[in-house]
Amino acid sequence: MGKGKSNDYKDVKRKEKAKTQLKRNIGYFDGVSFIIGTIIGAGIFVSPTGVLKHSLLNIGIALMIWIASGLVSLMGSLCYAELGTALPFSGGEYSHIKRGLGSLPAFMFIWTSTFTKPASNAARALLFAEYATQPFYGICPAPEVMKKCLALAVLWSLGILNGRSVKMAAWVQTVFTLLKMLALSVIAVGGIVLLVGGRKENLARFEDMFNSEIPNASQVAEAFFQGLYAYGGWWSLNYMAEEMKNPSRNIPLTVMTAVPAVIVFYLLVNISYLTVLTPKEIVSSVAVAVTWADRVIPSVAWIIPLSVAVSIFGALNSSMFTLGRLSYSGSQSGHLPILISMLNVHSCTPAPAMIFSTTIASIFVIPSDLITLTNYFGFSAWLMIGLTCASLIVLRYREPHLHRPYKVFLPVPFVMVAMCFFLVLAPIVWSPNLQYVYSFLFMLGSLIVYLPFIHFKLRFAFLDKITCHLQLLLEVCPADGKCDAEGKCDAEGKCE
Repeated sequence: MGKGKSNDYKDVKRKEKAKTQLKRNIGYFDGVSFIIGTIIGAGIFVSPTGVLKHSLLNIGIALMIWIASGLVSLMGSLCYAELGTALPFSGGEYSHIKRGLGSLPAFMFIWTSTFTKPASNAARALLFAEYATQPFYGICPAPEVMKKCLALAVLWSLGILNGRSVKMAAWVQTVFTLLKMLALSVIAVGGIVLLVGGRKENLARFEDMFNSEIPNASQVAEAFFQGLYAYGGWWSLNYMAEEMKNPSRNIPLTVMTAVPAVIVFYLLVNISYLTVLTPKEIVSSVAVAVTWADRVIPSVAWIIPLSVAVSIFGALNSSMFTLGRLSYSGSQSGHLPILISMLNVHSCTPAPAMIFSTTIASIFVIPSDLITLTNYFGFSAWLMIGLTCASLIVLRYREPHLHRPYKVFLPVPFVMVAMCFFLVLAPIVWSPNLQYVYSFLFMLGSLIVYLPFIHFKLRFAFLDKITCHLQLLLEVCPADGKCDAEGKCDAEGKCE
């Protein structure tokens, strides 16, 4: 009798292990590489001119803005670290806004992100194709069709990779992050060597950094926007909180390692640029890092354009990874079709979510001129960050007994909410444009979908049949559902 109970217990444990769910495969170093890889894209290599231009070529002001932008990003990431450790679920801001502010603001977030984030990925893929093909055509422009085909190939290669194996995606991210950090190190060390060398022309620009004209408040704000844009991506870790090993420890530790490291590298690279090039040369350069390489290491200057392509590829990989988790989380909450929340029965990865987000990004690649419209949605990113930090404040007072392994200093989220409020309103007030009205109307258009399909739960029977066939075709089943090798699930309402 005792032996029978033992066997029953083993069967139960075996069935629990057989449940399909996201696995905790992402460790500390993987998390660091994801954050750094997401933040560092092409910007620091290609065009750090915006900060210097709006700082009126004042080197001291420009470097202070780079530091201030990094500190704001660090404050935001610490707020996210508290939410990520207290609520370690996939979905990032979406999951936190839903818990703190409710279903409707969360749906507005995912409604906007479902279009803007894939469009951003499409832009990255096209930029990668630009840098990857241009060396073969010299001064002539590469054919548009070729660039679009390469962009589509990169999108689907990374989509398939992230849909098949989390470990492989993390390995690719680590490799490409190390490569881009190596390229940044070459620029940073090269500048330090020249600066320590003590040549007058190299030191002259730093002897009186604040000697140039002082920008006014509006110009400082514009420079600040440019700096914050270069740090974009610090929020990416919370999208993979459900897959982090020991999230209570690793999420805060990862954030406190990755963001300060990027701040230091950005500062050193900008100092290196200013050591070799004059402020006017930097502002007039299309690709600052390439100009720097032509001046310092002309025999191997080709390394920098290659590094730009590598950097974009790594940033695109991490961005696609996080976007898949956002779609997966939204579907789990009923804000997207149920199929998107299902996991592959063999790899336990959100393959349908990756297919969904990659397909939308591919659509944006075809009419590439439409990608410029996403610039008008820039304010929406800060709006959602502000709502996320507001959710932290709400949860502190509404759920004081919620287990929080890490707690940020409470004034920090208040400062972030105020900062986000400013960043949302500033561009609209200073440069009003009808496109901002269209952006707001698009966000409000989410109500047209939310009311019938989410609030009143309107359903169509034929969609269930389509879901069933796609479920069997893709060999997927609901998270925590038990599936056989053919993808047939015994969960309620699913295919048998």
